[in-house]
Amino acid sequence: MPVTVVRFNLVEPGATPASLGARYRAAVEMAAYADDRGVTTVQTEEHHGAANNWLPSPFAFAGAVFGATRRLMVTVSAVIGPLHDPLRLAEDIAVLDLLSGGRLVTVAGIGYRPEEYALFDVEWTRRGRLQDELLETLLKAWTGEEFRHRGRTVRVTPRPYTQPHPLLLVGGSSKAAARRAARLGLPFFPSAHLPELEAYYKERLVEYGTEGWTMMPAAETPLLHLAEDPDRAWAVYGGHFLHEARTYASWQSGEIRSVVRSAATTVDELRAEGIYRIVTPEACLALGLDSHVLHPLAGGMPPDEGWRSLQLFCERVLPRLDG
Repeated sequence: MPVTVVRFNLVEPGATPASLGARYRAAVEMAAYADDRGVTTVQTEEHHGAANNWLPSPFAFAGAVFGATRRLMVTVSAVIGPLHDPLRLAEDIAVLDLLSGGRLVTVAGIGYRPEEYALFDVEWTRRGRLQDELLETLLKAWTGEEFRHRGRTVRVTPRPYTQPHPLLLVGGSSKAAARRAARLGLPFFPSAHLPELEAYYKERLVEYGTEGWTMMPAAETPLLHLAEDPDRAWAVYGGHFLHEARTYASWQSGEIRSVVRSAATTVDELRAEGIYRIVTPEACLALGLDSHVLHPLAGGMPPDEGWRSLQLFCERVLPRLDG
């Protein structure tokens, strides 16, 4: 079965509560539609205090998606680990894992925006130590046994559905992230196609005597939008993609590696880059991708246009992908 992903971050610049509520409901309805037609994954993410209303609560959204679907996985990529209370996060993930029958995938990163740490009064300089504590606590909590946490004996219930624990990956683009994953025997999720970092992770697995694997983006992983007339779609909707691309660019410093990092300042430059692509169903098939990532509501895209894109993919591309 090919990997097919529908991504939602629910961005909407200048949203009203009514318009944002409609966008959230449309995303859940899209997830249900995609699930019925065999899409394998919904991917969502976490950012805080963004002026464009970027989704801050991916697990709440995941719960709504699970309630509307039966088969597809939901990947939270990524949760900003140090911003969460470890015990509460262990509970939330366990409940979602039970609710979904094991369909939740969590990628834990440390983020790259100091202002998000300031919002929650968490020390930016302690993020590595806090991430270590979070991951270690999650693994202990999901055993259902008592353990020591911050000088206290605690026990977290309920135990999750998935054994020995829900799927938890360590995300990042640094050697520190790769070491952290290897030390704990957790899978590693590089934030871009970084084979040299994968090799470093494998070396650390040997060093620590642990086992793990890598889930790495392909060298080419464009964000797709389908349209009968791509030229028209770029002219009418290209600004939504550019808004998202420019938002990401404003957040990411020089050492951050990401599959969605763009240097474009105009719609024409963004189109030429190829990170975001508007394609016909036939052109989508011709790309020959190993995985297809749709982004139907990118950058505040009108839901009606997002529906058109998703339906074109599910009706005219998905049935023709090789199983």
